[in-house]
Amino acid sequence: MKWHLQKEIDKLKKQILSLGAMVEERVRIAIQAHEKRDGELARKIMNADCEVDAFEVELEEECLKVLALHQPVAVDLRFISAVIKINNDLERIGDEAVNIAERVINISKWPPVTVPFDFRVMAEKTEAMLKGSLDAIVNLDADLAYKICLLDDEVDEINHSIYDKIKEAISRQPDRVGLLINLLLISRHLERIADHATNIAEDVIYMIEGEISRHRKKGAWGRP
Repeated sequence: MKWHLQKEIDKLKKQILSLGAMVEERVRIAIQAHEKRDGELARKIMNADCEVDAFEVELEEECLKVLALHQPVAVDLRFISAVIKINNDLERIGDEAVNIAERVINISKWPPVTVPFDFRVMAEKTEAMLKGSLDAIVNLDADLAYKICLLDDEVDEINHSIYDKIKEAISRQPDRVGLLINLLLISRHLERIADHATNIAEDVIYMIEGEISRHRKKGAWGRP
């Protein structure tokens, strides 16, 4: 019985990592579409969203089936519970990639505008957090998961800074308010991706250590 359960757990791990790779690629392409103001590339992300949704539903059903058939306990139960939560966060990240793509299509209709910031630092940190959270799953690395949680504050600070600068830009260029609002929303979507990556890291900590870390106060991250 234990051998059959382990086989199912190995299968679930492969599936969650496959979904993670799929979502990670979509985030990368969405960011690339923004950098290039490429509406056609953005449309590819939007058209492929159903693949992520279908994968998420299938994986959740697999998790529920394993819970019903094998009634796992302790570490195995924590693993499957974490996979269900991670599965949901990955699907939400896929949605945020689609949201970025929608903003890119809107932006591509406007002439370029000069703003006193760029998204590269925020995008790089967000992508690094997503990659790190997935690496933490692969290696069952709680130390890496804690580091990912600490990075979330940095992304939040960048998002707040961009918000302030876009407010100033709107006051100077009211005729570009539509474009600037779309830029602001891209910043918000990146910040949400970072939040979901943090959720994944927290679930890895729970998977390994049995500690529920969600809702911990900002600045309180670190090994217990």
